[in-house]
Amino acid sequence: MTEDLVRDVLRITDWGIFAYFIALNSSYLVLMVLAGLEFIRHLRRIPFAGADDMFRSPLTLPVSVIVPAHNEGAGIVAAVQAMTALRYPRFEVVVVDDGSSDDTFELLRRKFDLVEVPRVVPGEVPYRSQVLSVHVARDNPEVLTVVRKTNGGKSDALNVGINLARHPLICMVDADSVLDPDALLSVAKPFGDDPLRVAACGGVVRIANGCKVVGGRVVDVRMPRRWLVRIQVVEYLRAFLMGRTGWSRLGGLVVISGAFGVFRRDLVVKVGGMAHDTIGEDAELVVRLHHYLRERGDDYRVVFVAEPVSWSEAPSTWSVLGRQRRRWHRGIAEILSKHRRMIGNPRYGRIGLLALPYYVAFELLAPFVELAALVLLPLGLWVGAVDVEFAWKFALAAYGYGLLVSLVSLFIEEVSFHRYRRWSDLLRGVLAAIGENFGYRQVLAVWQVRGAVGAWRGGQAVWGTMERQGFETVAADAGERPVNPAAPPMETVGLHPPTRG
Repeated sequence: MTEDLVRDVLRITDWGIFAYFIALNSSYLVLMVLAGLEFIRHLRRIPFAGADDMFRSPLTLPVSVIVPAHNEGAGIVAAVQAMTALRYPRFEVVVVDDGSSDDTFELLRRKFDLVEVPRVVPGEVPYRSQVLSVHVARDNPEVLTVVRKTNGGKSDALNVGINLARHPLICMVDADSVLDPDALLSVAKPFGDDPLRVAACGGVVRIANGCKVVGGRVVDVRMPRRWLVRIQVVEYLRAFLMGRTGWSRLGGLVVISGAFGVFRRDLVVKVGGMAHDTIGEDAELVVRLHHYLRERGDDYRVVFVAEPVSWSEAPSTWSVLGRQRRRWHRGIAEILSKHRRMIGNPRYGRIGLLALPYYVAFELLAPFVELAALVLLPLGLWVGAVDVEFAWKFALAAYGYGLLVSLVSLFIEEVSFHRYRRWSDLLRGVLAAIGENFGYRQVLAVWQVRGAVGAWRGGQAVWGTMERQGFETVAADAGERPVNPAAPPMETVGLHPPTRG
């Protein structure tokens, strides 16, 4: 009797996990179809987008680009070069050196001829650290500001930058990112098109590892050399590009990456700036904005644009990747716990009834289900609860269907944007999508479970050391011109991924 009960429980559980994977991958596919429709709309509007008119218009809202930096000496100069050379009518770059122990500040000081200025940091949003000094570029003080402060974490650095920001829009960018020249024009355009409703806009993040960068600009997109990073490229396409575009079309976008997002400064100040009590401060800010604006009954939008792009360095070693993924999943667990009152609450519309329940079911719990499947399916086969035919169906649902979703994302990217122009790169992408299922997904699930459990236990969140290989600079090829004519030509060969949605 006991053996029969065990078999029945295992059979029901295995079938339940089978249905879960079908639902999970089907939801990804739906988001990709929505993303594909949005890309068609986007590509049709490009000739009439009016980027040049926006660049020339005196009514275009100015932007403050805030760059938190901690031990980013490996790539900080190339990143700031790209940001100060952006094509935008009026903007400033505020780099916040958060207690770096390397040569981050010294490299910036020498490259941009920084001089210290007496400037008081306002306290509109709280910060915990001590500001040591404020510097500006001697030749262009209106564009580049560099702040030195004691170490207080990324949220604290961003809050100092928000306090110093002088413009109505703030753009948060990671220090290891390189922006396309028209990135600000594209990500700020929704605020010009719908100024009364757009509260925030996210931009797509792609992996710069292996790409060729000249004068702070990506000029040749290449697939990374390492298979570990190639798999992350597939993840970025599936999650950052496809998933978030789909959620934006549904009106349920709750994640804007800290690597590239623009917000109305007045709203960020009203909700108290970046939170210090969560390690996923970027997504938490978006959820808090939804909470605040829904509570007030405002008509608002949080949107996502698929291009231009912020290029970011991805982890190239297992140890660094593990720290990143534990941190990201811990952030998801903390955010959903902090805003649990919104989950399933019709007062918060699509966010409460659709987006946040999705993140609970298919983001937070997915790695737990993944690991359970690795144990319960073989156990079910061993005790005779399920047969080999079911095991094959299970594998097709969990891994074959997932592979199809990844290949669809590669296909949509190729048709829509054609970033990878070499057939060899596309082939490597297909092979990476296949390889993702053999070891990578399983190890990733272990890291994610550890991150969520750490959040639930309430232990102190630690970022850990995120080593950067940075950008290797050599002489540029003849005929290549940097975006910033004042910058010496250089080639940068790059060498962070996301939740699935």
